[in-house]
Amino acid sequence: MIFYFSGCGNSRHVAETIAAGINDTLTFIPEAAREGRYEYTLAEGERLGFVFPIYSWAPPKLVLDFVKKLTVKVPEPVEGPTSKPYIYFACTCGDNCGLTEKVFRKALEEKGWSLSACFSVQMPETYIGMAGFKLDTPENAQLKIERADDMLRKNISRLVNREGFSEMVVGSLAWLKTYLVNPGFNRSATDDSKYHVTEACIHCGKCAEVCPLKNITMEDSRPKWNGNCTMCMACYHHCPVNAIQYGKATEGKGQYYFGIKG
Repeated sequence: MIFYFSGCGNSRHVAETIAAGINDTLTFIPEAAREGRYEYTLAEGERLGFVFPIYSWAPPKLVLDFVKKLTVKVPEPVEGPTSKPYIYFACTCGDNCGLTEKVFRKALEEKGWSLSACFSVQMPETYIGMAGFKLDTPENAQLKIERADDMLRKNISRLVNREGFSEMVVGSLAWLKTYLVNPGFNRSATDDSKYHVTEACIHCGKCAEVCPLKNITMEDSRPKWNGNCTMCMACYHHCPVNAIQYGKATEGKGQYYFGIKG
């Protein structure tokens, strides 16, 4: 059982690759949350996995909120008095992930669960909502994807064997980034009031279609953001004519989502 979140497709690719490699099923976190589906039961021997992107050096708030409400029943073991599920997570990041492992371990421990394994996967950059943030070149993006697939092949075998391991790219100033910068990001950088469309908008509704939180509605054939944004930037990157901008921060920076052509 794998719970995942993805806006621009990097984490979806990782989740789908792991699911295929260990013959597991996928549940999209925003969809499950919208429908109030928080109760699940593991089959005997089934692993419990989470896949998500890193937002400002920590798990997205929506992922942590989902974990907090999640209830997972574990079947009684055939032998022995207790049954502890094998729990792991994989996170995607453009560069490094700070103290994400510590944050996620704490979220699990508050539920009486323990983390068995975790690893981070460097994937092409998607966040460009502030000055100084930019996308990878197409060449670097492709190289990251190739290296990520090599890592996934290695770590899928470790998940199959239920190994305990931690393989995280923590980076410098990790405590500062995770515990000081991240709360500021959650408070202010997820403000969707800066989103707007230029005259290039073709009124196709693609932005509303791809928004994982269904935060965008079409009014008078133009998108309206409704205040429930996680800043995944799926709307910006998927716009077929690059008509969506976030203030002036995104101007001229290009687009990326997993599988984009050309």
